[in-house]
Amino acid sequence: MRNTLYEPEHDAFRESVRAYLAKEVVPFHAQWEQDGLVDRGAWVEAGKQGLLGTDVPEEYGGGGVKDFRYNAVISEEVTRVGASGIGFTLHNDVVAPYLLDLTTDEQKARWLPQFCSGEMITAIAMSEPGAGSDLQGLKTRAVRDGDDWVLSGSKTFITNGINADLVIVVAQTDPEKGAHGFSLLAVERGMPGFERGRNLEKVGMKAQDTAELFFDEVRVPAANLIGTEGGGFIHLMEKLPQERLSIAVVAVAAARQVLDLTVEYCKGRTAFGRPVGSFQYNRFMLAEMETEVEIAEHYIEKAVLEHNAGRFDVKDAAMAKWWTTELQKRVVDQCVQLHGGYGYMLEYPVAKAFVDSRVQTIYGGTTEVMKEIIGRSLGV
Repeated sequence: MRNTLYEPEHDAFRESVRAYLAKEVVPFHAQWEQDGLVDRGAWVEAGKQGLLGTDVPEEYGGGGVKDFRYNAVISEEVTRVGASGIGFTLHNDVVAPYLLDLTTDEQKARWLPQFCSGEMITAIAMSEPGAGSDLQGLKTRAVRDGDDWVLSGSKTFITNGINADLVIVVAQTDPEKGAHGFSLLAVERGMPGFERGRNLEKVGMKAQDTAELFFDEVRVPAANLIGTEGGGFIHLMEKLPQERLSIAVVAVAAARQVLDLTVEYCKGRTAFGRPVGSFQYNRFMLAEMETEVEIAEHYIEKAVLEHNAGRFDVKDAAMAKWWTTELQKRVVDQCVQLHGGYGYMLEYPVAKAFVDSRVQTIYGGTTEVMKEIIGRSLGV
C-alpha cells in the first residue's frame, strides 16, 4: 500500500539529508567506528544544512516547523546508510523538546542557537549504574546552596556522552518526596567536578560515543534548572513518548533496509543450482517478514500523525516501542540466517545491522517495562 505520510516538502528535505550523508558521513563512518567517536565537524556541517533543530524557532537558527515528519526523515535516512554513530536522533528527538518546552527565554537564547548550528552537542543523563528503566531508583542528588545546585553522583550508558557540551541530568533534589523530588539540571562542559569516564565499548553502534559521567560536587547555577523544581519525573513522562516514537521509527526503517537487502541477496545467491529465495521455506520467511514490516510501516505512519496532532500518549508509545523493536530484532536475525556464512561477516551490512539492532529493545525502556506500562493502563 502506498505511504501517504510525506508531502513534497518532506521529499525535498529527504534529498538534502541524503546529499549530506553521502558527502559528510558515509565516507568516514568506518573510521569513526574504529575511533569510537563521530567527528564534531559532521555536526557543524549538519547544522549548516538545516538538519539540527528543525522544530526550533527561526529566531534561534532552527527550521521553525514543528512537524515530527522531518525528524522521521532524518532517522530513516541515517538508518538507511547504516550510520549508527550519528547521534542526531538523541539531539533532535529527545533533548530538543526539553529545551523548547521547559526553558526560559534566557535559556533559549543561551543554548538554542548553538544547538541548531551543531556547535553544541547535547545529551540527557538518566540511567545510573544501579538504576535504568526504574527512574525512581536514581541516586544522583543535587542540594541547593545559595544561587547554585551542588550536584553529586554518576550516570552511565549516556549517548553522546563524550562529545556532549550540554547534558540534562536527572537528579534528586528532595528525596523525601519520592517521584516528586526529581529535577532536571543542565550541566555544561567545563564545569568543575564534571568528569567523563570511559567511552564504553559496546556490542554494536561502535561509532556512537556512549559514556560514563561523574559529578563530584558540581556547582550548577540555579539558572540552569530546566522546568520546575521537583517536576523532573513529570517532565520525563511527558517527553518519553517522543523518544520512544523516535526509536520505533528507526526500528522499522532498519527492518525495511535489511529486508530489502536480503531479498536481493536471495535472488542472486544460489544453492543446489537455484536461487536461495526460490526454496519454499525461505520464500515463506521473506513473505512473512515483508508482511510484518509493511504493517509496521503503516502503524508508524499513523503514530507520527497522531503525535503531530498531540494525541500520541504514554501507552501508544510503549506499544510502538516494544513491538517495532522486537520486530526489528527478529527480522535482522532471520536475514542473517538467510545470508548464511556471509551474514556473519561484518563487511556485509546485514552483520552490522545485527549487532547494531540488539540494543533497540533495551534503551528508551526495555520491552518488559513497555509491556508493564501497557498492562497497567488496562487496569490489570
